[in-house]
Amino acid sequence: MKIVLDRPRCEGHGLCGEAAPSLMHLDDEGELVLDREEVTEADAAEAGAAVRVCPVAALRIA
Repeated sequence: MKIVLDRPRCEGHGLCGEAAPSLMHLDDEGELVLDREEVTEADAAEAGAAVRVCPVAALRIA
């Protein structure tokens, strides 16, 4: 599985980083940084939570 970010859609709310801190975070400018695009089965629940909490649907799992 892979996390896909639609960067133009992302508004930097940071809810995804709170839901999946081991996979992503906001940098000092408020831009989302994916620490890992590849998601293991162990991280699937965390990745799914990040996708669900994004208020602008900028994330998806492929």
